[in-house]
Amino acid sequence: MSADRGIRRMTAAAVLVVAAIAAVVSFIHIEHLAVANGQTTLAALLLPVSVDGTGAAASLAMLWAARTGLSTPWLARVMVGLGVTATLAANADYGAAHGLTGELLSGWPAIAFVGSVEIALGMVRRTRKADMTAPTVAAGPAIEPARPPDLKRPAKDAKAAKPAARVAAIVAKTPDISGAELGRRLGVSERSGRRHLAALASTNGGASDEH
Repeated sequence: MSADRGIRRMTAAAVLVVAAIAAVVSFIHIEHLAVANGQTTLAALLLPVSVDGTGAAASLAMLWAARTGLSTPWLARVMVGLGVTATLAANADYGAAHGLTGELLSGWPAIAFVGSVEIALGMVRRTRKADMTAPTVAAGPAIEPARPPDLKRPAKDAKAAKPAARVAAIVAKTPDISGAELGRRLGVSERSGRRHLAALASTNGGASDEH
């Protein structure tokens, strides 16, 4: 991974160097051509920036779209085409006095600039595509920690079962016991004693006479 990153950085640096050289040479050609055709000094200095800057700005817009995964804006493509045409024509015209060889030499900076931009865009697109298709480790479902056993509920159930067992034992020994007597033996009120008798009778499926 680090080796690939180093190669990408070296390639990007080489592309930038070539693009910078092409931009400087193109600037000189267009500036001299503008002066030769009657432009003022200020206009001659600004025209190369306008011509090559249009292509550079449109190329940066295309680069941004490639990095973010968006479709390339159609206007950016149009402006790149116009900028390339303008700079190629101006650079070729600068060397036209020296014949075909002069035109090719003078027009080369424009070709180098466009090629460098396309190489950079291609690198960005391929890098983004590789990142999107790289396998990712899917996170497994969250595992809920096991809850500790509820110790209070069994205790409550056991506590509730003790009176029922005592009631059953008392009634088994004294079948005709009254609610008041049962309450006295359990240490509860007469009303509670009657409730215990009724619950026992309901559990056993029979009826108990209350006195």
